[in-house]
Amino acid sequence: MSEKAILCVDDEAIILESLKEQLKRRFGSQYLYEMAESVEEAWEIIEELQEDEIEILMIISDWLMPETKGDEFLIKVHKKYPQILTVMLTGQADNLAVQRAQDQANLYSCLYKPWSEEELVNIISSALN
Repeated sequence: MSEKAILCVDDEAIILESLKEQLKRRFGSQYLYEMAESVEEAWEIIEELQEDEIEILMIISDWLMPETKGDEFLIKVHKKYPQILTVMLTGQADNLAVQRAQDQANLYSCLYKPWSEEELVNIISSALN
């Protein structure tokens, strides 16, 4: 079992399924892939992984979600866990949200919907190397 995880957060299950499928196809069992349909669920997963001493390498979060926007979530994650790399996934983020995440969440990259599997893999590969 891998001791390193990638967490994906999006309120659309089909997006999460697509991300997981693409990640597994490219990286196989190299990492654990955790999926959360809300920020609240993401925090629960983060806490569980921390308790199990599984290192979260990266969080890929949608920007437009109910309750909490992705940039706000990633900023909070960065304050608590500055070592976790962050990627924002969006079809609609405004430039201010992206800039805010870059400035306050050490955003590694912004991935725009619809993305290609190659884009996703290139961002993750370069971030984790």
